Amino acid sequence: MNADAPQPVTTQDAQLPPAVSFAEAFRFWLKLGFISFGGPAGQIAIMHQELVERRRWISERRYLHALNYCMVLPGPEAQQLATYIGWLMHGTWGGIVAGTLFVLPSLVILIALSWLYVAFGDVPLVAGLFYGIKPAVTAIVVHAAHRIGSRALKNAWLWVIAAVAFAAIFVLKVPFPAIVAAAAVAGYAGSRFAPDKFVTGGHGKADKSFGPALIDDDTPTPPHARFRWSALVRVVIVGMLLWFVPMALLQGAFGWDGTLTQMGWFFTKAALLTFGGAYAVLPYVYQGAVDHYAWLTAAQMIDGLALGETTPGPLIMVVAFVGFVGGYVQAVFGPDLLFAAGAVAAVLVTWFTFLPSFLFILAGGPLIESTHNELKFTAPLTAITAAVVGVVLNLALFFGYHVLWPQGFAGRFDIISALLALFAAVALFRFKRNVIEVIAACGTAGLLWTLLS
Repeated sequence: MNADAPQPVTTQDAQLPPAVSFAEAFRFWLKLGFISFGGPAGQIAIMHQELVERRRWISERRYLHALNYCMVLPGPEAQQLATYIGWLMHGTWGGIVAGTLFVLPSLVILIALSWLYVAFGDVPLVAGLFYGIKPAVTAIVVHAAHRIGSRALKNAWLWVIAAVAFAAIFVLKVPFPAIVAAAAVAGYAGSRFAPDKFVTGGHGKADKSFGPALIDDDTPTPPHARFRWSALVRVVIVGMLLWFVPMALLQGAFGWDGTLTQMGWFFTKAALLTFGGAYAVLPYVYQGAVDHYAWLTAAQMIDGLALGETTPGPLIMVVAFVGFVGGYVQAVFGPDLLFAAGAVAAVLVTWFTFLPSFLFILAGGPLIESTHNELKFTAPLTAITAAVVGVVLNLALFFGYHVLWPQGFAGRFDIISALLALFAAVALFRFKRNVIEVIAACGTAGLLWTLLS
């Protein structure tokens, strides 16, 4: 056992930690924005270690209570959890700061990387790196499908839903929102006729104590977190204005069919469909950004996911790459302002993608704080999560096709990409290596192969 790791203690063995100022919290949330690698599981683990075990800002039970609420919301649960805890500690501005700093470093980094990608992507050095990274991304998505499926597919009913969802999107090209809606209906029906097949527990049980916390199990809900109808109405009105005003300005400046306007509308819908995490919404983003709007190509979409995997922050931040490339390629501000077009598009896309997450926390948090009983997943959400497995598997096949047969089935089979994908899969499944290590190794191998050949 690691002697340095925080150990559970009794309340008699530790004193209550000192109060946390807004400035101290600000510094922590900023730090978290730069170290939040590892996807939602890694980010949630980092917050647990820092906030529950080490700093004791919140107790295990209250932490899990907040997490279970975030798990049933559409959107990135780790970012929402940070927003929730920041709001609980320091009110509305605490939540806004925590949630914003969780994504801001990633946004800045992705804008810079996206510009380097579109400006120098054809340089042999960069092209070689991405040649090796693309097979790794294919293996990563397969691994994600397995990881989600191992948690979600607990019985034959849910396996059937996953299989039907896969067939619907792979064979019939059914839009992702329709699959989500159908799965929700199936889950509701299942809860009536076979309720035991559609009931799953919460995210975990609070069975440890790390000493008294600032927000402990029996700490009264602070005044700002208590439910009031007036506060709920105010949050809803402000939220609607924060969405409507930018959309109205975009429509006035570029028209409804303008690239930036359509990005705002499209990613608003995407934000409300991210049940199951970023991998679940990626097929929908692909359908819209690649097939419908042609903001970027299929190969660029794979490269964008690779960049998203290697930067801190939620994986759904890949939408910033989609926005940047779309704004840059479409030259929405003219040929002389390509970087500005890409950067503005990336910021707008991020705004419309994350705005609903803030509203869910600030509007719903007081309702959740009114009870500290553990939340349960609903039957429709259970069915949606099962459907997500089929959708993510389709995404893996899509990536595999474009990586292994870059010129289509009529072209040659890329044996080097296949070997790199196999290497990545073995590293992930057998040796449990993390995503960044796998991407780094495959990128280096791809670069060496490109230089040698």
